[in-house]
Amino acid sequence: MASKRHQDECGKREKKKKQKRREETAELSSVVEDELAKSAVKEAWSRASRCSLGDLELDCHPFPHCVIKNFLGSDTFVENLQRELLGLNFHEKSNDLYKFKQSDDLRKRTEPHIAGLRAALFGPFRSWLGDVLGVKLEPTVDISCAKYEYTDVLLCHDDELEGRRVAFILYLVPPWQSSDGGTLDLYATDGNFQPQSISKSLVPSWNTLVLFEVSPVSFHQVSEVLSQDKCRLSLSGWFHGPSLERPPRHVEPPVPRSPHLPRDETLLLEWVNPIYLDISYQEQIQEEFEDSSEIQLKDFLKEEKFREVGEALRLSQIQWTRRGPPNKRCYEVASLDMPHDMPQCVSACWELLRSESFFLLLSNFTGLRLHYLCPADDDDDDDENKNEEKEKEEQQNTGDEDAPGSSTESPSANANRDKELSTPVCCGELRRWSHGGYTLLHDGEAARAEYALDLVLPFGCADWQTEFGGFTSYVANEEDEEVSADHSIWSVCTCVCGTSVIIFIIALFPSSSQLLTVYPEDNSLALVYRDKETLKFVKHVNHKSPSDSAGSSTCRAFYDFSFVYYE
Repeated sequence: MASKRHQDECGKREKKKKQKRREETAELSSVVEDELAKSAVKEAWSRASRCSLGDLELDCHPFPHCVIKNFLGSDTFVENLQRELLGLNFHEKSNDLYKFKQSDDLRKRTEPHIAGLRAALFGPFRSWLGDVLGVKLEPTVDISCAKYEYTDVLLCHDDELEGRRVAFILYLVPPWQSSDGGTLDLYATDGNFQPQSISKSLVPSWNTLVLFEVSPVSFHQVSEVLSQDKCRLSLSGWFHGPSLERPPRHVEPPVPRSPHLPRDETLLLEWVNPIYLDISYQEQIQEEFEDSSEIQLKDFLKEEKFREVGEALRLSQIQWTRRGPPNKRCYEVASLDMPHDMPQCVSACWELLRSESFFLLLSNFTGLRLHYLCPADDDDDDDENKNEEKEKEEQQNTGDEDAPGSSTESPSANANRDKELSTPVCCGELRRWSHGGYTLLHDGEAARAEYALDLVLPFGCADWQTEFGGFTSYVANEEDEEVSADHSIWSVCTCVCGTSVIIFIIALFPSSSQLLTVYPEDNSLALVYRDKETLKFVKHVNHKSPSDSAGSSTCRAFYDFSFVYYE
């Protein structure tokens, strides 16, 4: 028994020796080995100034970053490293922020060149970098490999996470031009530490290392890859150490909300498909909606009204303004505060969605209290009674009397009165979605999440395909927002009534975070009721989206009226 254990231990030691012998040594650029060069880089970094030393270039605008060409000394080593990386298993990663393929964790990979590079990066190069920064970097190994191919992208973010001090990317790409996309774009920021515009774009190149300090202003993106036949292969990760101090996060002012406009049912009769004004059909819609909390109403507007608005949006000289900041959103909105600049039919459609009669119609569709004529739910009455009974029990158990000057009514009674007296409100936008448009999940949205009814009415998206992006995804409000959308299971339900069809499409994903996906469809009114635990984003519109006309390089835009209604 002892002899067998001895043999096993010897076998393990022999295996470790063999693995150690297999590791190839990665020789770093001579500029990293040069002590005088290191002192010059350290001085420049501390002064936030530029420094150029052969293959190394340091720039501190818009934030400190360093580019080292010919980072690895041996071309043979780099070629073998690329071969080993391409032989790994890659997994598609897709959420609001990105779409690309990522390898398994490289911390324990034993391929000789991968192991050799890892040892060099987190050994001598980590020491060099720590000396340059004047901080002690931790031995934490944080590295992975990514493949970006046609339409893959990583949108604007700052990389900040506890412990990350310096980010790095080593490119192993074929000859690359800026027209291929896939550039590393660095953003300038405003006084609130919010990204504004791209200040500098770094084109990937073979055997080039880029590193930058992770900070409250280190906003960057990997622009969409536009080449259909090139692979943007890279190794990336972080060196860990003491994080830089972060100022309080900027809080955006809330979007103004308005009560309904005093417009009667004449507007509905003029604009809405008559089938949706039938009371019995509205009851059927409400039943469907209450089962799933979402529905899409096909052919919602009268055909001539829909066509008129669609043509006006496409042909008229509407003034569009891009909404940002890019770490939260990027799309265009029309200014509806100046009706003289807006086609009359577009303004009328806007009024329809804000009108009192439309609030009542939505109440009939959903059962929500969006109008005072909407009857109260029996369930709500039961809940109010339960709350009052619970309040009375608590008062009896504690035996406390009301404090002088305090209200004699229970908090639940006050809350009920507030609910009864509250006025339903809404906020809305007319949006244009073109190549590069998106919205992202962010902390501010999560903090303000509340019960609401979302409405989207699209125009100009005939033949729009899922792979183009531009769809709205609803996800659970969880700490980990990295939703993997590897495979989707489609559930399409239809309800036929007369010549109209109610369609509601659910894309169910393996990740429990993904709740619902709503795809743009011409003249299809999408209604989704969300709670405080639900967030939404619009997926990045990519280069696959159709062009304006045959032979045009400009991707076609589509439009939507987007509203949120609150009880």
